[in-house]
Amino acid sequence: MSIMEINKGNFEAEVLKSDVPVLADFNAGWCGPCRAMKPMLEELAAGNPGYKIVSIDIDEEDELAEEYEVSSIPCLVVFKGGEEVNRSVGLIPKDAIADLVEG
Repeated sequence: MSIMEINKGNFEAEVLKSDVPVLADFNAGWCGPCRAMKPMLEELAAGNPGYKIVSIDIDEEDELAEEYEVSSIPCLVVFKGGEEVNRSVGLIPKDAIADLVEG
């Protein structure tokens, strides 16, 4: 499974109405820690972990970033059943990313 790019138009269908947990990566292209985390997220997504990983560019989707109170990036938000259940801000190791979703 690959990382899906999310925008305001597909957020509800792909994140809030997903039948599997979703790890939403709020990021920006100019953010060094975001770029450092991207290969770890791609590796997790390639392993078909039983949850969906999506990417949300805060520069392009500032309404979503504001709605979910994302003030620092990278910001990982876990959604289950349409509700936020976990969050992490800043660069974290791959095993901590997996724990965030599974924990």
